[in-house]
Amino acid sequence: MKAIAVYDGTDEPVVTEKPRPDPAPGEALVRTLRVGVDGTDHEVISGSHGGSPEGEDHLVLGHEAVGVVVEPNDTPFDAGDIVVPTVRRPPNGANEYFARGEPDMAPDGQYHERGIVGAHGFMAEYFTSPAEFLVEIPPALAEWGFLVEPVSIAEKAIEHAYASRSAFDWEPESALILGNGSLGLLTIATLDEEFDRIYCLGRRERPDPTIDIIEFLDATYVNSNETPVPAVPAAHEPMDLVFEATGYAPHAFETIEALAPNGVGALLGVPGDWEFEVDGGRLHREFVLHNKALVGSVNSGYEHFEAAVDSLSGFSDAFLTDLVTGVHGLDDFEAAFADDDTTIKTAVEFSAYEER
Repeated sequence: MKAIAVYDGTDEPVVTEKPRPDPAPGEALVRTLRVGVDGTDHEVISGSHGGSPEGEDHLVLGHEAVGVVVEPNDTPFDAGDIVVPTVRRPPNGANEYFARGEPDMAPDGQYHERGIVGAHGFMAEYFTSPAEFLVEIPPALAEWGFLVEPVSIAEKAIEHAYASRSAFDWEPESALILGNGSLGLLTIATLDEEFDRIYCLGRRERPDPTIDIIEFLDATYVNSNETPVPAVPAAHEPMDLVFEATGYAPHAFETIEALAPNGVGALLGVPGDWEFEVDGGRLHREFVLHNKALVGSVNSGYEHFEAAVDSLSGFSDAFLTDLVTGVHGLDDFEAAFADDDTTIKTAVEFSAYEER
C-alpha cells in the first residue's frame, strides 16, 4: 500500500510503499479516508519534534484521521463503520496512565504518538488499531471526521480550564483565543454556545480568509499589530478565559495580564527555548490578588474525542467548507503541506466514502 512518510535526515514528505498491515487479535483493519495536516506535522517533518519508531529510518505521518472499518476482527465494530483513531499508544506494554484510561496525562517518555513520535501514523491506505483507541462517528461526518482530533484538543483544554475554577461559582462570559490558525478557529466554533463574547487575536491584515471566518462565527477579530495581548483589557475587556494556541512563548505571561479576576488561561502552544525578561513580581501578584490560574494541556483522551464528535456535528457546513481550504489526493499530496496565507486547513484523501 502507499503511505506518506518522512525519512530520517530529510525534511520533505514522500510517498513510499509499505506492507498492508494485518490486524492482531483485538484490532480492526481500517481503510483510510482522509488525514488532516497541522502544525505538528510540519514540526515533525522539519525534525524539531517527534521521531521514527525504534529501529526504523522513517515515520509514516498523520495523526488526524478518519476511516472505514474493513475487517472488524472480533472487535465491537461492523464492516462499514466510520471511525476516528486516538493518537497515543503505550510504548512498551501498558503503564498506569493507559491502565486507568488517561493516556493524555502520561508524561514524556511514557507514550508513543502515532504519526508523531515512536509509532507510524495514519497517512496510509490502511491502518490497524485496537478497538479501545477507535471512536465511532456518524456516517454524515465521514467527510469531516479528520477534524475530530483537533477539536478534541480544544475540548480537553476547555474541560481543564473549567475544572480549575470548579471550587467556586464561575460563570464566564468572555473568551479570547490567541491564534487564528485552524485550531483557533475550531475553538471559536466549539465555544460558541458557552460564551457571550468571543475574541480572536492574530497577526493578519485584512482582507484575510481567517478574519472572514472569525466574523462569520460572530467573534471579534483583534489585530495584534495594533492591540497586543496586554492591551486587550483596555481596548475590549478583561477575559474570563484565554485560550493560547500560538506557541509564542511571551503569550503565556501576557495571558495573565489579559485575564479578568478569577479568570483562567489554557496554554496549548509548544514553544522552543526562549529567554526573555518578565516582571515576575507583578505577575505573581496578579495570580494571588485576583485568583487567576494557568493550565497547560496536551493531547486528549477518548472522552474528549467523543465530545468533539458532538461539537463537530453542530458546526455548519458553511463554516467547515471555508475552514478546509484543500483536500488533495496522492497525486498532488504536496499541496496539502503548503504553508501560506491562503491555507487554513488541508487534508490528504486516500479513498472516498461510499455509503452502505
